[in-house]
Amino acid sequence: MAAAPVRWVVAACIAGLPVAALAADYPAHPVHVLLGFPAGSGIDIMARTVGQRFAEATGQPFVIENRPGAGSNLATAVVAQAAPDGYTILLATVANAINATLYRNLQFDLLRDFSPVILTGSASNVLVVNPSSPAHTVQDLVALAKAKPGKLTFGSSGVGSLPHMAGELFRRRAGIEVVHVPYKGGPQATSDLVSGQIDYLFAITSTALPHIEAGRLRALAVTSKERTPLLPDVPTMSEAGLSGFEAVTWFGFVVPAGTARDIIDRLNAEIGKTLATPEVGRKLAAQGIDVAGGTPEQLGAYMREEVAKWGSLVKESGATAD
Repeated sequence: MAAAPVRWVVAACIAGLPVAALAADYPAHPVHVLLGFPAGSGIDIMARTVGQRFAEATGQPFVIENRPGAGSNLATAVVAQAAPDGYTILLATVANAINATLYRNLQFDLLRDFSPVILTGSASNVLVVNPSSPAHTVQDLVALAKAKPGKLTFGSSGVGSLPHMAGELFRRRAGIEVVHVPYKGGPQATSDLVSGQIDYLFAITSTALPHIEAGRLRALAVTSKERTPLLPDVPTMSEAGLSGFEAVTWFGFVVPAGTARDIIDRLNAEIGKTLATPEVGRKLAAQGIDVAGGTPEQLGAYMREEVAKWGSLVKESGATAD
């Protein structure tokens, strides 16, 4: 872990509070958590669920600040430049891993400028088609695409979004040629799939569920390693024939690089205890989120894997947000 920046060590000494003492007293005032997405989103529900229990355990508010924009880069940049004192933290997601390559001129580096705290959970996407489609399985869809190279279309919530990258991963793993149709958001893409304007879509499972249950969409497979309780009868992409296929939205708390290890460990312990409570597990499961946990090192390793995995795919697809 990188050493604390000199300016913060100096500031602590001037105040008569050694860095170790600051860590021992943590948290002494409200902790601000920045999210790169709007209120009501999956990440917002995750942050507020964890935040409520953190506040109860520590006696200090866990203040959630929604700062959407630039694919979550606005919020990320603010935290990257914040004091490494544990009072300004980021709930990072898979978008941060994708953005590391998607954007060429970022003001920060996810792996260099942040220290991992804990992986909080993940949510699958689901491969869906219109009920009128002749594809009833993933292999049916692959066969259909191979019979009509360059003719099938798949939608996404925008260039570089996880649904786009999941579609690119599917294209590469299945060896098919298809056309990507980006939309300004998931609801518009879903609407066009329901009306038959596109052929398939990797949608957020919790968002697609009402359409699936109403018979407006057909689910072929989920993109997580394990089946989701929201769709227990729907196979994973691996079970459907694409071994090792995984494309999930993950959530993990990170802090500015240079944050004292004692503070990171306190955050990890308190958030970990929160995630382990049955009440939190049930609340997040209702949103299609599988609770995680673990050490800072495990999140760090996972982030490195995700940056490398999606970076390779972004480059191959030619996607860019600049």
